[in-house]
Amino acid sequence: MSTNEKITTTVIQQRKIEGKAITMLTAYDFSTAKFLDDAQIDMLLVGDSLGNVILGYDSTLPVTMEDMIHHGKAVCRGAKKAMVVVDMPFMSYQVSAEQAVANAGRIMKETGAQAVKLEGGSEIAEAVKKIVTAGIPVVGHLGLTPQSVHSLGGFKVQGKEEIGAQKLLNDAKILEENGAFAVVLECVPALLAQKVTQQLNIPTIGIGAGVHCDGQVLVINDLLGLYPGFTPKFVKQYAVLHAAIAQAVADYKKEVTEKKFPAAEHSFKISDGILEKLY
Repeated sequence: MSTNEKITTTVIQQRKIEGKAITMLTAYDFSTAKFLDDAQIDMLLVGDSLGNVILGYDSTLPVTMEDMIHHGKAVCRGAKKAMVVVDMPFMSYQVSAEQAVANAGRIMKETGAQAVKLEGGSEIAEAVKKIVTAGIPVVGHLGLTPQSVHSLGGFKVQGKEEIGAQKLLNDAKILEENGAFAVVLECVPALLAQKVTQQLNIPTIGIGAGVHCDGQVLVINDLLGLYPGFTPKFVKQYAVLHAAIAQAVADYKKEVTEKKFPAAEHSFKISDGILEKLY
């Protein structure tokens, strides 16, 4: 595949067949999308996690269709090669399959994305099937599904007991049967995720689901270490930018306060002759 060729569902499927890992990261704005695209990340997820990391909510539940479309547009403008997947927000697909198709269609038309992502298994199977039938690619999402955090009893690993593990495996197969081209597995025991991956013909993309998934996804803000404090077990910080940013801002404040910035090299000149003519 050419490095300038757009990533499609066919390319993602081929990665699984060939055993080549799929890379996915979240993106919420143009500039982030552009540098991830330049780094040849395969898939950019405009996650409803933007509610937490961009909009300052304490969950993803308040995120609206307008929020997702606004940020989805920006990401699509920055992504030339990567596939852009946009999350369908809470209550945009749960009421009816017809509502799900209409909202998925709106996301695709207004953002320019290549796919949508829905949380859930058998409960949303009809919606997935109708969205796919309408010509819209779907990524599923199982395990810890943040939109259902209250019914799950909090942010907990899913599928540790036999009943839950079997349901997750069944749901993954149901999503595949109804046309999903990939499924995200979040906070799932590694060996269970491996079993799911082995039994599906579609790729799995893990987040806190071990190394045996066909691909991996992280929230870009977590990967870059943009926020101090709690970091989930499954996150690896590849940089700690919050410290560098805090220091840069402190240095700026100090230099402005001490009249050291802007210096001569940051300022523009005017001739003395013109100044003398002013009154």
